[in-house]
Amino acid sequence: MISNTRHMAGAIAPGSRVALPAEYAGVSMAMTRAMIACGHGDLHLVCVPTGGLQVDMLIGAGLVSCVETSALSLGEAGGAPRFNEAVKRGALAVRDATCPAVHAGLMAAQKGVPFMPIRGLIGSDVLANRPDWKVIDNPMAPDPDPIVLIPAIHVDFAVFHAPLADRSGNVWIGRRRELAAMAYAAGNVLVTVERSVDHDLLDNETLAAGVLPSLYVRDIAVAPRGAWPYGLWGEYATDTAELRRYAKAARSQSGFDEYLSGFVGEGKHLQVTR
Repeated sequence: MISNTRHMAGAIAPGSRVALPAEYAGVSMAMTRAMIACGHGDLHLVCVPTGGLQVDMLIGAGLVSCVETSALSLGEAGGAPRFNEAVKRGALAVRDATCPAVHAGLMAAQKGVPFMPIRGLIGSDVLANRPDWKVIDNPMAPDPDPIVLIPAIHVDFAVFHAPLADRSGNVWIGRRRELAAMAYAAGNVLVTVERSVDHDLLDNETLAAGVLPSLYVRDIAVAPRGAWPYGLWGEYATDTAELRRYAKAARSQSGFDEYLSGFVGEGKHLQVTR
C-alpha cells in the first residue's frame, strides 16, 4: 500500500474539497510540495479547525479558490501573508467558521446525517455571514429554545502526516482524534508518514487504540521529516526560525515565489518513497 507523494497529489483533481489539519496535529508539508508541483487548482480547503503555513503556501501558489476555517495564521511568526493578500484582492472566497462548527460539520458527515445541532453561535457575526447555517427552535424543548444547525462537511480528500504506518495500510495517529474525524468524513485519505513497519499495528495492544484502520486510508507515502518546518508529536519540534523566514519572504509575491522554488526543490532530498 506504500505509494509516493507525486502519485497521491495527482489524485486530487481540480475543484476538490480537501480537509487539512491544524499545525499541531500532523501537517503534511511533503504533500504540500507535491500538490504545488502537480498544479491542480481551484481547491476548496477545509481547515480542521485552523490553518497555517500549508494553507498559505497553497494559496500563494494559486491553487485555492475557497477556504473554510476558524482562523489562519503562522502562530508566533505572525499573520499568513499570502492569505491576507488574496483576501484583500478579492481573489479568495472565505467561509468563516468556529472550531466547534467545523468539528460538528465533520461529525455530521461521519454519521451520515445532513446536519449537527450546536449552541454558542446565536447573535454572532459569524452566524450572520453563514446563510447555510440555520437557526431553528429546538423541537424537543417545551419553551422557545433556538439552536443552530451546521450542515455536514463532506470532503473529497483528507491529507495529513503521522509517525508511522504498517504494510497493511494501518496508520498510527495516537491521540490526534481530529485526524480520525477528518478520515471518517472524507471520501479519500492520503497520508505521509515518518516510517513504515512490517508488523501489524492493530496486533499491538498498546498502539491499537490510536490506529486509524486501513479501511479508511487510500494511499500512504513514506516521507521522513514530512511535517517540517512544522513539528510532529514525539518526533521533532517545530522550526520556528524557518516559519519566520517564510513569513518575511512571503510578504511579497516575488519573495514567496523565490522561497517556494527552494522549498519544492528541497523536498527532493527530504522525501523517500518506497
